[in-house]
Amino acid sequence: MKAIQVQRAGGPEVLELTDLPKPSPGPGQVLVRVEAAGLNFADILYVAGEYLVRTRYPTVPGMEFAGVIEALGEGVDGLQPGARVAALGGSGAFAEYAVVPARSVLPLPPQMSAAEAAAFPVSYFTAYFALRTQARAQPGEWVLIQAAAGALGTASIQIAKQMGLRVIALASSEEKLALCRRLGADVTLLNTQDNLVEAVRNATEGKGVDILMEVVGGAGFAQSLKMLAYRGRLLVIGSASREMAQMYPVGLMKGNQSVIGVWLTPFLSDPAEMQAAVAFLMPLVASGQIRPVVGERFKLEEAAEAFRFVLSRKNTGKVILEP
Repeated sequence: MKAIQVQRAGGPEVLELTDLPKPSPGPGQVLVRVEAAGLNFADILYVAGEYLVRTRYPTVPGMEFAGVIEALGEGVDGLQPGARVAALGGSGAFAEYAVVPARSVLPLPPQMSAAEAAAFPVSYFTAYFALRTQARAQPGEWVLIQAAAGALGTASIQIAKQMGLRVIALASSEEKLALCRRLGADVTLLNTQDNLVEAVRNATEGKGVDILMEVVGGAGFAQSLKMLAYRGRLLVIGSASREMAQMYPVGLMKGNQSVIGVWLTPFLSDPAEMQAAVAFLMPLVASGQIRPVVGERFKLEEAAEAFRFVLSRKNTGKVILEP
């Protein structure tokens, strides 16, 4: 089968199109013919050896994908060959076939395309766990979403509105802000504008935001803290700047504020948390109340170009690779 394999840490230049043996599912696993794979910034960090888990080379990257079940491993019940599914496998999605644990797949509603399904798992589950589980968001609260036109940002706007939150969306262009407004953002601001902290406070009647989804890190982290309301919660979900952030922890005391980490992977091993997330998300997907935003599409052999496109910060929604 065709696959993108990585032999060493690096950037787009280390992605190699190669032929690998078609995998077979082991006990508790399913073999899926991949129709579309989502490209996340976390995949770029994984290839570079900078992700939260150690990258073991050689590896086939790709955390999420959608496709059709081709074979079942021993002991798998409740799934059938031919079923369309989305999956979170951790790695292995940038290939024509992938093997994942049966517990990692989600059946798809018939109206959902493969590209939309591949854009769903990482972003929407992360948004749900960030807002509901970690931030304990309450209806009427203000949430600020950085990089709001990206994959996680567009998912977060939709999830936040379904939770009854008021949304401030930050993005780098008027075109991206227009997309955020179409998705339901209440306030949209260019992230490059002067006096951004003042603009956020003005939008919230001087109070600041109750929740801030921080994905940039680096020098802007201190500015994010200044946007928080009393008892505000700053959610650390990424660091696209790939720079160290500095903070003065005692400064949180005055406003009884919190800085909270969010990482999807541990939630995937928590059956109760996953059951709650699926119960919230899947009816919204089936009814069309939330719908993944699909961005640029690339062929599998164009993986390096896709990586460069994401690194350019030009993308909106989820960038997709198609075998």
